[in-house]
Amino acid sequence: MGFHTYDVDRADALEDPDRFRYCSAEELRAALAVDTDATVADLGSGTGFYTDVVAPHVARCYAVDVQAAMHDLHREKPVPASVEFVTAGVADLPFADDALDAAFSTMTYHEYASDAALAELSRVVRPGGRVVTVDWTATGTGESGPPTDERFALGAAVSAFESAGFTVERAQTRVETFLLVARR
Repeated sequence: MGFHTYDVDRADALEDPDRFRYCSAEELRAALAVDTDATVADLGSGTGFYTDVVAPHVARCYAVDVQAAMHDLHREKPVPASVEFVTAGVADLPFADDALDAAFSTMTYHEYASDAALAELSRVVRPGGRVVTVDWTATGTGESGPPTDERFALGAAVSAFESAGFTVERAQTRVETFLLVARR
């Protein structure tokens, strides 16, 4: 797999509203299914495209990205009051055990997928909490997103989450992407 980070010089593409064709704001919030007092994290938040559609509906939304430059770009927009920026990799999150009610990632799982990252999610997401993952599928055409050899098939992602102690509640393949909802 690629295990790369998104090129900051191309970050303007992350603000393209056409991205909602892969996962709408409503679908993401419905999959998270959290209360308004929830604490959630956007894993690989980039410029905050999806962070900003979740954050107004929760008490705290951590925008987690390994690249501080992405946070700088996010700050150039109006940032919802509930957003807190965290510069970290998913395998090394600076949160206490069971600190998150939920976490989500959109088009970034292929960048951090590892046993260490999923173990870390298992540590920081509270029992009963959800992790929602929308990512490019290995069975896609490759017309959008990373090359298909840098992607995961839905079955591999399901197996990885189950091996990390999650229960997969929903797993769906789409044309270029998959949606996975796992509960700790």
